[in-house]
Amino acid sequence: MTSPTHLAVLDDEVEITTLLATYLQGHGFRVSQLHSGKALMALMAHDAPMLVLLDLGLPGEDGFVIARQLREHWRCGLVIVTGRGDAVDKVVGLEIGADDYVTKPFDLRELVARIKAVLRRLEPAEAGPAKPNAEASTLLRFAQWELDTAARRLLDPGRNEVALTTGEFDLLNTLAAHPGRVLSRDFLLEHTRGRDGGPFDRTIDVQIGRLRRKLEADPNNPQIIKSVRGAGYILVPRVETA
Repeated sequence: MTSPTHLAVLDDEVEITTLLATYLQGHGFRVSQLHSGKALMALMAHDAPMLVLLDLGLPGEDGFVIARQLREHWRCGLVIVTGRGDAVDKVVGLEIGADDYVTKPFDLRELVARIKAVLRRLEPAEAGPAKPNAEASTLLRFAQWELDTAARRLLDPGRNEVALTTGEFDLLNTLAAHPGRVLSRDFLLEHTRGRDGGPFDRTIDVQIGRLRRKLEADPNNPQIIKSVRGAGYILVPRVETA
């Protein structure tokens, strides 16, 4: 029997963490309830969850700083769950590397669906510090870059590993699987997030911007991932599979 997937819920309101923990446990998850960034970091050190639900509005703490710490040191799912619905906050959250951004109030059923969508894109070994993956890999090579789809690693032309968030990896992997083809934002959302986007959903645009800063010599004049006005994005270089 497999052990329940471990989630962490970080919110300063006990009522919210209790509500979420009770509902998520009813869906088969193991849930840790936390109320400070310090408590989360302590948990990550000895019992890292597969996914963290993070509130931004923590008294005396900056939720974005906590999100950055998670992204710098652990490969886990990150869903921001907050009352801050401003578009700027959402863009910043996605820029930092959140896999999803949910505003309060929210529907519990929808939240569970979003959590499961993120978990489907994660490998079990990705919770906790990054570790080498000894499994057989499929290597996608383009413009002297190498994407290892089994280990979920990106190596630059100098053979240095470049850290990618879950969303960034899934997006690059989808583009590399369809080289030379213009992929619409809706197609990319469906294949990386398992959902449709609204007319003002900028998730893909934000992640493309992050990927360009990591891949391109000049992100303002991209040569690897190009935009096609009104159509979407295209990975330009030829892709070789090893």
